[in-house]
Amino acid sequence: MQPISILILVLVYFTVLILFSYFTGKKSEENNDTFFKANRQSPWYLVAFGMIGASLSGVTFISVPGKVEAAQFAYFQIVIGYILGYFVIGAILLPLYYKLQLTSIYTYLEERFGNYSYKTGAWFFIVSRTVGSNLRLLLVADVLQTLVFEPLGIPYWVTVTSIIFLIWVYTNKSGIKTIIWTDTLQTLFMLVSVVICIVVVSQDLGLNISSISSYVADSDFSKTFFFDDLSSPKYFWKQFFSGAFIAIVMTGLDQDMMQKNLTCKSLKDAQKNMFWFTIVLTFVNFLFLVLGLLFTEYALKNGIDAHRDQLFAVLANNHLGVIVAFSFILGLIAAAFSSADSALTSLTTSFSIDILNIEKRYDAAKQIAVRKKIHLAFVLVSIIVILIFKYGFNDASIIDKVLKFAGFTYGPLLGLYSFGLFTKWNVKDKLVPIVALSAVIISLLLNAYGEVWFNYTFGFEILMVNGFLTFLGLILIRSQQN
Repeated sequence: MQPISILILVLVYFTVLILFSYFTGKKSEENNDTFFKANRQSPWYLVAFGMIGASLSGVTFISVPGKVEAAQFAYFQIVIGYILGYFVIGAILLPLYYKLQLTSIYTYLEERFGNYSYKTGAWFFIVSRTVGSNLRLLLVADVLQTLVFEPLGIPYWVTVTSIIFLIWVYTNKSGIKTIIWTDTLQTLFMLVSVVICIVVVSQDLGLNISSISSYVADSDFSKTFFFDDLSSPKYFWKQFFSGAFIAIVMTGLDQDMMQKNLTCKSLKDAQKNMFWFTIVLTFVNFLFLVLGLLFTEYALKNGIDAHRDQLFAVLANNHLGVIVAFSFILGLIAAAFSSADSALTSLTTSFSIDILNIEKRYDAAKQIAVRKKIHLAFVLVSIIVILIFKYGFNDASIIDKVLKFAGFTYGPLLGLYSFGLFTKWNVKDKLVPIVALSAVIISLLLNAYGEVWFNYTFGFEILMVNGFLTFLGLILIRSQQN
């Protein structure tokens, strides 16, 4: 596709989202109850379907197919672990959040331990989501810059600023209420584009619908389970339990994902949402791996030099025709923006409620004004973070960065919630930030020197280690009162 054609597609796409935002927010009163909670009236099936796109993002769209060549289907071991993690969320965390009628899930930490624990949890989320969501968006900005804006002579910082500004436009008024609807639309676009790409590349490989499954099963790239090397990052049990804990912390302990669940009308609806979300997400992840296998086989068969995060973009835009190119761009921006818009809203929510306590400090009109300023501030923060990572750390597969970074930043949240839910001890609240930061520092050292000290390479399981260190530290600072 020509750069101008892609630019038109992007602009049309954003126009559709802005129109959706206008019509979904037209009859809504502009208040924080709508922005933060959608008045707790969201249909569970819309939430479930929309969460698919928010969970996958542009990272999954590009990085998961790109990982197949080097890691085969090992990533699916993590996905299987997600199932256990989502069960824990539906059975334990959602009942807790609905019982306490929370807007921000980190309010639980204040009720359980105190203000310092509460602020610690909120700040770890804000840092985690600010970096994680913008790493995801960076990947998409890179692709759009290469395909569209660079040929048109537009600088990278203008690309990033434009994308984030347009996201701000359609989330500014109604926040999470708008996102429930726009994410549903964006998830649909993403899934349709994946199916189209699978069909086209299969035909180019001489396959039909009935022969795809046998082709995938016979390929060397479809090996899924790895039990032979305990020290390998691909070892099954390491990936399985890492997946379970990643799901718990990056969904169940994440304001971004839980904010959508908490807009459902009841706990029962939220649990139905989580059940169907788990089933569909597992299937969709498998589709991405199948797409990665077919792309990898196609590239090898035709002598195309495209690997990792570049595989999808190179094949779609240079080798598989205009239909795949169109589908790639549509699916990519749908996946990316469904993650980025909800992240911007959840960061605004957490900072407004957890850090500034606007519901306790200001009247209704002032709350809206402050929330709008915070929303705009996170737009600027996102631009800065993307540019820093673009020019300072842009070297490895983005999905590896996101999951590994989550291990360091979500670990303290895992430890805090585990301690709160499964013990009756209290803690010396003022010492909690020290414990959390110490656990992160020790985890960083173990990750850097584990192979030297123990002849062991830490993978995504560093999240569990971090959570355990936090839990252990909380035991050491427990108080006499239960």
